[in-house]
Amino acid sequence: MSKYLLFLDESGDHGLKTIDPHFPVFVLTGLLFSEESYKATSQKIDAFKSRFFGTRKVILHRRDMRKYERGFEILFDDDVKRRFYIELNRILQEADYKVIASVINKQKHIEQYGKLADDPYAIALTFVLERTLFEADGKKDIAGIHVTIEGRGKKEDALLAKRYNELLYRGTSQIESKRLLHIYDQELEVRLKKDNDCGLQLADLCAYPIARFFMNNNEPNPAYDVIKDKIRKGPRGVIGYGIKVFPQ
Repeated sequence: MSKYLLFLDESGDHGLKTIDPHFPVFVLTGLLFSEESYKATSQKIDAFKSRFFGTRKVILHRRDMRKYERGFEILFDDDVKRRFYIELNRILQEADYKVIASVINKQKHIEQYGKLADDPYAIALTFVLERTLFEADGKKDIAGIHVTIEGRGKKEDALLAKRYNELLYRGTSQIESKRLLHIYDQELEVRLKKDNDCGLQLADLCAYPIARFFMNNNEPNPAYDVIKDKIRKGPRGVIGYGIKVFPQ
């Protein structure tokens, strides 16, 4: 039996007061690893960082990589940039994990539910935990799932922990409480970016490409192409089994 690890990170703003017309979605992305596959992937990421930066302390963050900031100034060199992405993409493609995410269209959410609109983060968390449990149903070796998120502030983290516990103890419209409590650890782990957690960094690398794909899937999106085969799919290859879009 093996413990599984679910790492969650977001792309976009979950607030509903103002909506950026150029980025109207909120995406919560989860990466599900077995402990063994996570350990192996972490070792590869550490070695990758050491080769390019001479240290394992650099935090892989999609925004910093795009803007060549916080250590990623090395990507101004086109040859280094090419080798960097070849190696990173190979790790992402070869690692053993599943991507499970939720995409909330905030404008449609407000139009449909008005003042009754629920917090997009809470909705997305529900959908991701449901689909992750469905993925766990097909695994005979699973001994439970530990959930880790990136901290967003004391108030926000406390609210999210409360929402997580409510989901476990009340259940959802799809899943009874006892099933959730059987598979998920009752303690939600919150880690900071400075903790240099490999799982959270890889979840960050996956979240933005997914957001871009669902905002405009006609644009070239090579980062999405790298991870698309990792998305949980149904028996006919339908990605709705792994990515819930709300509202439809």
